[in-house]
Order: sequence, then structure tokens, then C-alpha cells
Amino acid sequence: MQLLFALAVGMAANAQDFVVTEYGAKGDGKTDDAPAIQRAIDACNAAGGGNVVFPAGKTFLSGPLHMRSHVNIEMLPNSILLANPDEGIYHESAFGANEGEGMMWLSGKDIENFSISGTGRIDGNAVAFMGAELDDSFELKPVTTFDPRPHVLTLINARNVKISDVTIANSAYWTVHLVGCYDVAISNISLLNNLKVRNGDGIDIDHSRKVRISNCFIESGDDCICLKNRREFEEYGPCEDVVVTNCIMTSRSCAVKIGSENMDRIARVLFDNCIITASNRGVGIQNRDEGTVEDVTFSNMIVDCKLFSDVWWGKSEPIYITSYPRAVGNHKDAGWRFPKGATKGACGDVRNIRFINISSTSENGIFIGCDTPGKVSDILLQNVDLRLKKQTAYEGGVYDRRPCEGEGFLKSKVYGIMAENASRIIVRDFHVDANGFPGYESEFRFVNCKDTKFPKINF
Repeated sequence: MQLLFALAVGMAANAQDFVVTEYGAKGDGKTDDAPAIQRAIDACNAAGGGNVVFPAGKTFLSGPLHMRSHVNIEMLPNSILLANPDEGIYHESAFGANEGEGMMWLSGKDIENFSISGTGRIDGNAVAFMGAELDDSFELKPVTTFDPRPHVLTLINARNVKISDVTIANSAYWTVHLVGCYDVAISNISLLNNLKVRNGDGIDIDHSRKVRISNCFIESGDDCICLKNRREFEEYGPCEDVVVTNCIMTSRSCAVKIGSENMDRIARVLFDNCIITASNRGVGIQNRDEGTVEDVTFSNMIVDCKLFSDVWWGKSEPIYITSYPRAVGNHKDAGWRFPKGATKGACGDVRNIRFINISSTSENGIFIGCDTPGKVSDILLQNVDLRLKKQTAYEGGVYDRRPCEGEGFLKSKVYGIMAENASRIIVRDFHVDANGFPGYESEFRFVNCKDTKFPKINF
């Protein structure tokens, strides 16, 4: 009787597996399997939920796919879901009416109880969408208002989302974009983008809440993890309650970034027990819009930075906190950068930011700045170590404020901490090891800063 019961349970479990090859997918890496895969996803949803299974050892070439509620995408070992390189099949914009920043490949809107699991690979086929390879990057193909490069995964207004264990790689644009999502857990994934691909963000948390990211390894040419509030999705409200723990990140831009797109509020954020290696900028708060950033903690982190070319934002600042108005641009989506009807923007406050137990090695110092006195305030740096070490031939002594109105690059001597117009900076147990570093001037330079405190500083 027990054996029969066990067999019955097993049959019931198997009945909820929707194997894509059983719906016509070939898995030969040449045939576009999107219609068959979509049939499997839709059947899974119609049956009340289950696993859409990609069998081991096969490569499933696919055009755009729509995710559904109550579906787990299960990537079995050595299975690959590969983006079709035909630019002509990507028509659904990742930013609604703004078609200037890429299309969607895997997407889901207004869904719940969605997950991706397994140890297979989801591959965005990035190089197929690039121009010529350069020394420091790939050329971007010329576009006007329409950019066909596909984002890997875009979830809009999704609830109860889990992504675990898989490898997600080679995005031609943003990789995982969470828009207006609630209750998201991303764990134990390897996100491995080509470090020469511009705009290749890792995880973008956009107008989303209750997001947890843990135990992940992320390599990306652009930001590894970025919190923001894009204007195209303003109806979804603030970005709040985000925890990132035990992650390792490498970026040619900014490994951890808050901003620069922020037309709402970003608050209650914690990054803890993370390592950043070989990045152009380590931890950056880059406020360029009218939204605010507050109550953010970075703790127990190792941050190693070095300089890259000006293709990438940043000048090897291990910690970067700024609020400057956005520059007026003429690029492909300039009309979406300011509030409707406005030709010039404003930037909001950045306050209550804490850096605790941070060890950094870099080719530049910490930069804190804003355009209006007091707009950046209440910054705590406690037990922060900075070792200045020249690692590249790129020119130092520059801080990068882009994309800001006015001069984007601020040339200067190198300081342990350089700050302008900020208020209530508290520095406790700050250690600088310059050791003959070229261009090094002194431990700190504060310009027009008020109520700054140094209870204990070690040089």
C-alpha cells in the first residue's frame, strides 16, 4: 500500500512537469523554439502551475517569451536557453513608450508566484548584438529612437518572485530588471556578463519593494546591482526595503549604485558582507533627479577599485555620494530624463547614509558632493580603511560627476576624502595608507561643508 501511495505521489508530481521538448522544442541551437516553449509556459499556467522543464544537454534558441503566473522555469544541468540573434524579432520595448533603451526578451507583467531554478544557463547572446570589438568595449550599433538590443529578463508588477542557482549570462543590455515588483528573492546565481558590453547592468531594482539578493556572483560591464526609480514607471511608487548580502561583484562602471535615475524615493537599504573587485567605482550613490535617497547602510565590505577608460563612468572612487542636477542631453532618450514639459531637472536630498567596516584599495579617494549646501547630509564613515595603490597607466587625480549639469570631470589632487557642500559628515576611525601614491595631497579636503566631526582619525 505504501509503495502504491509513493508511486501515486510521484505520478502527480510528474504531471506538473511541462517539458518543452514535448511541446515541440528541438533544442538543436538552430531552430527558434519560442513557439514551442511558449506553449509549454501557457499550458503550465492553464493547469494551475508547475515546472516548465528545459532538458539537460540541449541548447534552446529562442525569440521573445512571456512568463506567466504560477510557473517555475526549471533549467536542468547543462541546458541553455539562448537569445535569437535576429534583431528584427524584438519589438516590445523594455521601457514602454520609450523605445530608446532596448527591447524585452523574457518578460512578465502583472504576474505572481513565478520562479526560475536549476543549474542550467540563460544566455542573452550579447556579442551578436554588438558592433566592432575595441580595446576597452564593444562599439554600439547606431540607433535613433529604437534600440533592438534585448534585455534578458524584465518583470513588471510581479509578486512572489524567486530566482535561484541558475547562471544568467551575456546580456546585450540590462540583465534582470525588476519593475514595480514586490517580494523578490534572488539567491545563489552566477550573473556573468561580458565586461566589454556597455549598458550591461546586472540586477536593476526599479520602483520595487521587499527585495532580497544573497550569495550571488555578478560580473557586468555596467552596474552590478542598481537601485532606481525610472520615470517611465512612476506609477509603481518608491524603491524600498532592499537587502543584499554575501555577494561578490566586478564592474567596469559602478559595482553597487543607487541612482542615477531616481524620480521618487529610495529608502531602507542594506548591503552587508559583500566583496567588490577590479571595479571602476565601488559603492556609488548618484542622485541626478528630484527623488531622495535615505536610510542606507553599507557594512562589512571589501572594495577594490582601479581606473578604466572614460567609456565607463567612475574614476576609481571606492565610495561615492553625490547629488547634482542631471545634464541636458541630446541622446536617444533625452525626452524621458526630465518631468513632462520640463527642459531642466533638479536633484533631491541624500541623507542618513552609513559606511561601517569598509576596507578598500583604490587609485582614488572617497568623494562626497552636491550642488547646494546641505543637500547631502548625515553621512557616517566608521572604521573605513583606504589604501591608495597605483595599478594602471590611466591618469589619476580626477573625480567623475557625470551625468551632471556643468563640468563632468573634476580635476584635483588626490585626498583620502574629498567633499563639497555636504553637511554633518561624521568620520570615526578612518585609516589612509598613501605610501608615496602619485598626486596624493592629504588625508581630506572639505569645501563649504558644515558640522563635520572627526571623533577619531588615524593617518
